[in-house]
Order: sequence, then structure tokens, then C-alpha cells
Amino acid sequence: MKIDLVSEHASPLAALGGVDAGGQNAHVAELATGLARRGHDVVVCTRRDDASLPHRVGTAAGFVVEHVTAGPAEPVPKDDLLPHMGEFGDRLAERWAADRPDLVHAHFWMSGLAAQRGAAGAGVPVLQTFHALGRVKRRHQGDKDTSPPQRIELEADIALGADKVVATCSDEVAELAEMGLPAERTAVVPCGIDLERFRPGPGGGPPNTHPKILCIGRLVERKGIDIVIRALRRIPGAELLIAGGPPGPRWHRDPEVRRLQEVAERAGVADRTTFLGQVDHERTPQLYRSVDVVVSTPWYEPFGTVPVEAMACGTPPVVSAVGGHLDTVVDGHNGVHVPPHSPAAVAQAVREVLARPRWRAELGAAGVAWARAHYGWNKLVRETEAVYRQVLAAPVVLGGGAT
Repeated sequence: MKIDLVSEHASPLAALGGVDAGGQNAHVAELATGLARRGHDVVVCTRRDDASLPHRVGTAAGFVVEHVTAGPAEPVPKDDLLPHMGEFGDRLAERWAADRPDLVHAHFWMSGLAAQRGAAGAGVPVLQTFHALGRVKRRHQGDKDTSPPQRIELEADIALGADKVVATCSDEVAELAEMGLPAERTAVVPCGIDLERFRPGPGGGPPNTHPKILCIGRLVERKGIDIVIRALRRIPGAELLIAGGPPGPRWHRDPEVRRLQEVAERAGVADRTTFLGQVDHERTPQLYRSVDVVVSTPWYEPFGTVPVEAMACGTPPVVSAVGGHLDTVVDGHNGVHVPPHSPAAVAQAVREVLARPRWRAELGAAGVAWARAHYGWNKLVRETEAVYRQVLAAPVVLGGGAT
């Protein structure tokens, strides 16, 4: 198949860890890699955010990245990109008129706007993966939500206009149903991880003399890292490691870093809280294996790869019972659920995991088996490919081929 993936703000070539560079970038890169490995002709269309970028970049993984001119050729926060999606869609229409793909798969809502505009009337099926839904973000962030005000209404239109919505978790299917999308118009394919990289092994250091807890990921407020810092007050003797944030020179000026440092000071645990800064992705498996428990307590989570990576490395996760965590972590089997926004519940769960080493080992072993059975990219690429073939086998009556 000739497959175009549209990822307007999340380039598969971007370094991970920035405010707008995280799981979606990795997801698109791994999906493109897997599809190319299976013999498909894959192009990822992403917005040009640097005037020096070439039009096309071939990757060692076998897929091509095309930089589409839409708006200024400079970094723009993703929440400010909506005015440029018309231009993005028009450039896609030009591309697809000259070189028609068999199928388009848009990632994120604004990519969906551009992709459906570009494919209008061309008879090209358009699939959609949202990666996050505006109605969920607004519900949890309220006035702090910086998304364009029309996002929620536009997402409903995008969902109804797509030939298929590929959700990342079952909770998202329920949200889409409330938006008016029938369940048969959705498929669930979770995000994956690299099982060759994330696997049990040595932690790279001596055994811990005191318990170590890890939080890792983008340092943004909705990730709930402040909840874990407050929980540390109730976990005597434990050390909290926090990995993530902007790169080197910008790290100490980052407002979220400063806020979390102040939370640690006020909670009286600054001496037991260590900020590691941005950690290279190649080093994260060793970091997972070096700690006793990984804690991930976002307010909401469309999928959440951190608990899956931790499980694959044999380290049990304690997670907020939201979104994708409800699928990936089976409470009491391969990890522990806690209610969101509850430092006391986090502390109680972590204390119990730390106090019961045999159970902790059982959780770790179950997590390895679970991750390897469900979240390897080879399996998930095949599942995505099966959805593509299902869509291609059906008459095109929606999305790009609307009649």
C-alpha cells in the first residue's frame, strides 16, 4: 500500500521530551517504521518548522518525511497552529493530486482537519487517531486548557468525517460514542513500545540502599508529578527521581520545573527529590530497571507509554485509574491503580508495594509477560495494517471520499 501519515506538529524526526514532542512523535515514527518494514510505501507529512529543512528526508527506517509549508517556517506552539491548517490541507491536496496514496492516516485533530480537506473529493480513505480528545482535556484542565475554543466541535466533525477512527484505548471509544460516533466506526489499537530495548536486565548500579521511586515523562502540569512529590512525605526513607523536562540550558528556567521544585520545598521533601533533567531515550530502560517502583499519576491519559515501558523492564507501576491506564495496568496483577489527585492514595499504594518484596516481584514478572503479549510494535503494526485493509475493502462513502 501507499500510505501517507499526517502528523502536523509531531515530526518523527523531532527529539523527544519537549512541550510538544512526546508520545505522538514516537508513535508515528514506530508505525511508519513498522509499515515500511512490511513492504509499504510510507510518507509522513509534517509541518515545516525550520526554513533550512529539506522538502523530503529519507530515513534509515525506510520511510520518507515530507516537510509541508504551512504558516511560518519556525516553531509554533501546537495550540496556535489552527489558522495554518487550511494551507496545510491545500498543500496536501496538491501532493495527493500528483501522487495519490491508497490511504491517509491522520494523527491529532488538526492533522485530521488538514487531511480531510486535502483528500476531499479524491476518493482517498482517511483514518483518524486523535491521541487526545479536547472534551477530555477541557473537562480536566478547565480554564487552563489552551486549546482553540472550537476544538471540541471540530473534533466531532473530524470523527464523523473519517472513514475509521483508530482509538488508543477503550475509554476513548466511550468518549467517541458520546460524541455521536457509532462503535463500529472505531477500532482500538494501543500504542506500542520497543520490546528489544525495554526488557528486564541489570539496573546498571549497586542494589538500592533505600527505596527509589521514578516519575518520567514530559514535565507538564496535567502529568500530576506534584501529586507524587506530596505523596513522598508519607513514604519514609524513599527517594523520588524525576526525569524529563526541556533540554540543558532551558531546564532551570522552565516554569513547570520551578513549580515542582517549590512543591518539593513546601512539602519538606526537597532533600529526597532528585531532578534528573532530560534523559536520553536510549538510557531510559536502565533507569526503569534501577528503581523499585514507577509512579504515573496524570489527571487524564489518552494512552500512557510510561507504565508499559516500566512493566516491560520488570518494574511495577502505580498509576492513576484514568484513560489508557485502565487498559494497560490490571490492578493488583501487573501494577496498582489509585484515584487521580490523591497523594494519600499514592503513598499508601507505594508503601504497600515497597513493603511486600515478594508481591513486588510478582507484579514485575506479570508486567513483563503482559507487555510482551500486548504492546510490541510488530503486533500493533499488523493490527493497524488489518484496519487499513478493512477500510480499503469497504466502499468509500465518508472522509476523503464523501459523496
